[in-house]
Amino acid sequence: MGDMLKQGLELKQTQKLSPLQIQTIKLIELPTQELEQRIRKELEENPVLDEDVSKEREEDEEDAPREVSLSEYKEDDTIPSYKLRVNNYGKDERPQYNTFSVKESFSQSLMDQLGFRNLSEHQYKVAAFIIGSLDDDGYLRRDIESLVDDIAFRAGIETDGKEVLDMLKIIQEFDPPGVGARDLRECLLLQIRNMKKTPDVVNAMTILQDYFQEFTSKHFQKIMSRMNLSEEELKAAMAKILKLNPSPGGQIDDSYSDQAQQIVPDFVLTLDNGQLKLTMPRFSIPELRVNRKYADILMEAANSSEREKKEAAVFVKKKLDSAKWFVEAIKQRHNTLQSTMQAIIDYQHDYFMDGDETHLKPMVLKDIAEKTGFDISTISRVVNSKYIETHFGIYPLKYFFSEGLENQEGEEVSTRELKKALQDCIDAEDKRKPLTDDQLVAEMTRRGYKVARRTIAKYRDQLNIPKARLRKEL
Repeated sequence: MGDMLKQGLELKQTQKLSPLQIQTIKLIELPTQELEQRIRKELEENPVLDEDVSKEREEDEEDAPREVSLSEYKEDDTIPSYKLRVNNYGKDERPQYNTFSVKESFSQSLMDQLGFRNLSEHQYKVAAFIIGSLDDDGYLRRDIESLVDDIAFRAGIETDGKEVLDMLKIIQEFDPPGVGARDLRECLLLQIRNMKKTPDVVNAMTILQDYFQEFTSKHFQKIMSRMNLSEEELKAAMAKILKLNPSPGGQIDDSYSDQAQQIVPDFVLTLDNGQLKLTMPRFSIPELRVNRKYADILMEAANSSEREKKEAAVFVKKKLDSAKWFVEAIKQRHNTLQSTMQAIIDYQHDYFMDGDETHLKPMVLKDIAEKTGFDISTISRVVNSKYIETHFGIYPLKYFFSEGLENQEGEEVSTRELKKALQDCIDAEDKRKPLTDDQLVAEMTRRGYKVARRTIAKYRDQLNIPKARLRKEL
């Protein structure tokens, strides 16, 4: 594994990254399908790169990889020797492979809709960055000014609060309704504004605009008296609100089911005689080699004084460098992904043996960074948008990461286990006398989990479980 990645791939303003590092960083983030597209694009744009289509790679005299020394090339920046062919991967064990259909990703759906808007290139980039900043539930939980700074720092795009807000307003018109909201109230209002203005809908809109605090606190008497509504009118308006979707990004509704996208797992894990075996299927990723014809042109022109040949040589040299970096970056991407996934499997060995969630240990990016020697930002890039097929299902890599706490015995338990225990406590409570957060602390302690009251409140919030008073049923 190259030292370059071990030193970390963290982008710093002061750090000058080499073309190879930049190329590798970009490739690491890509899932398998996008990598294939990226390689196809590079093959089209760089005539020096060829797809190696030979089925059997026998190293006979004519076709064997050979070193070509270009040191006699008369320019200050001489090209180091390079291999004419690079085997990026081992032999593909499962070339015929089923892809897995999942609903179209939320952000991809928004990007498709963005493509239909008549925007300048600058506006499109700003809007795309906003889409990339949305939470999984479809909210923008960032203030506009910090987003302006982030766009400038991370994407190198100068913008201002007005333009970001204008682009956000456009995104808020997209499907599913409510997307791009900055809080629950705005999310619900965005949805109800699209509805036919019946008296019930108008009342519902007024409640959300002017009496949202009273509505969430269930102070219904106050709303009825201030809006001069009967109980029936309030119930009818509330029924409209309760039909709205508080988490537009949480799942794309059934109307999206025809927009299925094929997911190709980047890793395959099998259990063979009690041993876990990790493979990285190549599928349709082309094998690359450098075109010999262009290497020969360069060799021929190396010592020539003819101007045209010199220019051709400079062009070819540039393309050769680019090809060499690209092939090397593909190799580094493969090695980085493999090392990271293997470290995750080693760390979560018990879980991967049987897929039992209770065996999933608390694990953060830092744990795997320390295990592999890579930077945390590198691990983050590997984990993003990648899937693994296991003998018990297909999972995004993000699934295996969580924070952790201790139980009564001082052993670490995963957040998932704690949330499940909390959900069990609430499912078992008497709904006429729901458990307060303090009572939940006591109940969790009784079950062997020591959790602070604020942690209970946080997990309850993440599980979309309202506080005790709002869980009360008649």
